[in-house]
Amino acid sequence: MAELRIKTAEVFEPLLKPARYKGAKGGRGSGKSHFFAELMVEDCARAPGELGEGLRCVCIREVLKDLKDSAKLLLEDKLRKFGLGAADGFKVFRDVIETPKDGVIIFKGMQDYSAESIKSLEGFRRAWIEEAQTLRTRSLTLLRPTIRLNDSEIWASWNPRRRTDAIDDFLVAHKPDDATVVTANWSDNPWFPETLDKERLLDLQNYPERYPHIWGGEYATVYEGAYFAGLLAEAKAKGRIGVVAADPLLPIRAFIDIGGAGATADAFTIWIVQWVGQQIRVLDYYESVGQVLAYHVSWLRKSGYQDAILYLPHDGVATNNITGKRYEDHLREAGFKVEPPIKNQGRGAAMMRIEALRRLGPQLWFNEATTQDGREALGFYHEKRDEARNIGLGPEHDWSSHAADSLGLMAIAYEDPARAAEFNKKLEYPDLGYV
Repeated sequence: MAELRIKTAEVFEPLLKPARYKGAKGGRGSGKSHFFAELMVEDCARAPGELGEGLRCVCIREVLKDLKDSAKLLLEDKLRKFGLGAADGFKVFRDVIETPKDGVIIFKGMQDYSAESIKSLEGFRRAWIEEAQTLRTRSLTLLRPTIRLNDSEIWASWNPRRRTDAIDDFLVAHKPDDATVVTANWSDNPWFPETLDKERLLDLQNYPERYPHIWGGEYATVYEGAYFAGLLAEAKAKGRIGVVAADPLLPIRAFIDIGGAGATADAFTIWIVQWVGQQIRVLDYYESVGQVLAYHVSWLRKSGYQDAILYLPHDGVATNNITGKRYEDHLREAGFKVEPPIKNQGRGAAMMRIEALRRLGPQLWFNEATTQDGREALGFYHEKRDEARNIGLGPEHDWSSHAADSLGLMAIAYEDPARAAEFNKKLEYPDLGYV
């Protein structure tokens, strides 16, 4: 076999060294898939000399219904590019690629594997997870101990979607010691094509809210068509997402969407807000599922919000399904000041909250570090649609709707401080004995 020379972008150089886990995350046009395809060809070509036998590789997606959705065509392109064929030990068949010394590259969907059937991959030394952001936790849990031979490696390439996705939780949030992960974007690609750059600029101009995710490799904080996509994009562009502090002289307000206790309960959400002049400072966000009321109260106290004024939706007068007492009574007995629950707005209440929050959008300032989960939910909250008739069916009730409902409650309850009865009340400071 002739000497194989492969040009590699500088951003991927750390991945050329051996590691149990190798990850490349980032936006479109970075060359992540091209790098791993070339690395797989290189490893297969040199395997007989270093490993003594052909290399068995598997290219994995969570769902693989058709080989045209796999990396097979890309690998074939790389073989042609490097002039590698049957004489070099590479043979392309319909569903596999044979490599030197009886090695092989196969293509599989993890969805098709069970705990028993995945054992067929035990002799494989390379597993490349394509579009790894879609990989489920179950799939990653099955795969990791299966690729077990000495010198075996698990690779992942993906465009981050959510921080809670299985691959991000494993390789980013809880990165193993024997993992190498790089972030690569279009600007790291020395061969970024001119045509793709025009597409990038078009998205930057026409779709600024989705540009950071698609091209910048950031988490998808805004869902296509989300109700608050524009609101969040504008807040970020104008610097209203950052370090936002509470005013010690003004009251803290907590706006609540009531969930319930138990595994099937909806989320219980709380937004911590201050009304400061014309600013609405969004200071904190809390969400929990299936916990009793005491758990939420404990969070308020531990977080320093024991003096907060609590606002409940109309079902605040409903009885707790465990104690039989009303939620507002429980919270008052716990020592909190509780406003009378806001009345049900009737039909169209969800859209009223949406429009009220949109109207207040320019006044919203978010404390970035403590409201990230809540902003992700706001960015996903969207309309349910009948695709056949192309009509909207109102807000989709899903994981994101509870955060949207509680901040929407704030928008309904909001009172311009300039119109409040005590707006010009003289502030009395305690006499601390200083001259």
